[in-house]
Amino acid sequence: MAVYLGLDLGEKRVGVARSDEQGTFAEAVATVRYSSKEFLLRQLEGQIEEIRPEKIVVGLPQTLRGEIGPSARRVLKLVDWLKPRIPAEWIFWDERFSTAEAEEVLLEADLSRKKRRRVLDALAAQRILQSYLNATKEIKGT
Repeated sequence: MAVYLGLDLGEKRVGVARSDEQGTFAEAVATVRYSSKEFLLRQLEGQIEEIRPEKIVVGLPQTLRGEIGPSARRVLKLVDWLKPRIPAEWIFWDERFSTAEAEEVLLEADLSRKKRRRVLDALAAQRILQSYLNATKEIKGT
């Protein structure tokens, strides 16, 4: 069985999620603040050493029309830099509404703005990864 890592790559924060060993459920793991690619790499290496994912699923923030805009280009550029440094299969997954959905869940849970900010990115990564796991499960017919 394979463990997957999910990432929501923001400009200043990265949400991290992981799957269970059966690749069925995703759980939010952490939100990592970063100021440079090198710092982000060190933080991700720690998560990867602990989780040991076979695949890394990265949210790709496409426009509402499904096009590659400035945010998606930034993510693609960052992943191009990370790929040779982190050996795994990298997969891009549509994340157009993941942060908005995560924010809605946190609002419904009546969390304060400060608490929402701490967990929002990790929850968005969880939603991205869970969406991927659900879709691949449907494709496999299980």
